[in-house]
Amino acid sequence: MHELPVTKSILGIVLRHAEVQGVKKVHAIDLSIGALSDLEAEWLQSYFDHLSKGTPAEGAELRVHRSQLTFLCEPCSKEFTATREELETAACPLCGSRDGSIVGGTAYTVESMEAE
Repeated sequence: MHELPVTKSILGIVLRHAEVQGVKKVHAIDLSIGALSDLEAEWLQSYFDHLSKGTPAEGAELRVHRSQLTFLCEPCSKEFTATREELETAACPLCGSRDGSIVGGTAYTVESMEAE
């Protein structure tokens, strides 16, 4: 159910940009969602379809892309990426340390939209 407030936020962002750009119709929206996010693309689309009725974004397709996790190695300060499956075993490629903190891969971003 937490997809609903996120979807409202996404729609708000899209409609604000559409208004500023003079967009009449939004066809697709590219979203980047962090690997650790438990947002489900199907629920996002379902809520978006309902919330966007009567707006320029009605009928737009949400294209969800999952971003990798980004870690910051505590000992050497190198940033590196890993998949969700590697969360427990991720090691710095520079020094081999497993002492890192997650600095990316938990948020969502509206990357772009196709519109006319």
